Amino acid sequence: MNFLSKEIKGMDNFVVIVNHLYVKFGNFYAVSDVSFSVRCGEIFGFLGANGAGKTTTIRVLCGLIVPTSGEVIIDSEYFIKGKENRIKQKVGYMSQKFTLYDDLSIEENLDFTAALRQIPADVYSARKKQLFEFIGFNKSSDIIIADLPGGQKQEIALIASILHDPQIVFLDEPTAGVAPASRMRFWDLVKKLSQTGKTIFVTTHYMDEAEHCNRIALMRTGELIALDTPENLKKNTYQKQIYLLTPKDKNCQGVLINRAQEYFSMFEPYGRHFHAIVRDDITEEKVVGIVTDICFVKKIEPSLEDVFVKLVEEGITQ
Repeated sequence: MNFLSKEIKGMDNFVVIVNHLYVKFGNFYAVSDVSFSVRCGEIFGFLGANGAGKTTTIRVLCGLIVPTSGEVIIDSEYFIKGKENRIKQKVGYMSQKFTLYDDLSIEENLDFTAALRQIPADVYSARKKQLFEFIGFNKSSDIIIADLPGGQKQEIALIASILHDPQIVFLDEPTAGVAPASRMRFWDLVKKLSQTGKTIFVTTHYMDEAEHCNRIALMRTGELIALDTPENLKKNTYQKQIYLLTPKDKNCQGVLINRAQEYFSMFEPYGRHFHAIVRDDITEEKVVGIVTDICFVKKIEPSLEDVFVKLVEEGITQ
């Protein structure tokens, strides 16, 4: 499916343009005919199950993998085989795995990153000061990375990834394993970064985080299957009412699960609750009347997790 914006007349407003991208490993297509575009300053969510092709696509956009075919333009720079470094200079990348050196200090890690990026000393000094202020870091930079709490480690990793002042920042599962309060603070920084005009390209398995994205792309088995705002994805994926069902006790839960296929076209567990949609061949009023005896029933709006389950996970298992 082609999600390349119909509005493109030039590249003034778009810093990422992907057109008919294919990446093949042997006889296997990890990415197949993917097209989309990302605007300057946009927070762009890139979601999918493991093996969907997200990381492969990101590695192409970072200049780390040469595509089999297709057009890739990063901040007005065309991806040309043999000239990948031009792309690499345009982007910042923060991996889901912590990439700083635990046994070095903050200062030593940033010094090393600056040396790799060949950032001039005066530019590095000013940029480092600016980024410490950006994350609100007022401790000594001589602290060993291993001695920092998890959330603060991720913040230091973030500023290391943007030390060279890239236009586009790729965040691959940036808050995996981080406490909820630290995740919220990290996303505040992401929003602030986008407000400066940086384009943020982010993958996450936390659907509450995906709500912060301006638009979300959904990948499944190497293909792009949906791309829209969070609100539009929810509205367009579900035309029927979703119900929140809460069994009154464990016995009622067993009865509900046993009879779910009889009443519901969708029936998904959410903690001690269930999200359900009534089958087309039976009236909602009849089903609600029946299940009210064994559970509390509430009408709810679909969540991004509902969208993910329906479009991505159901598509894989069918």
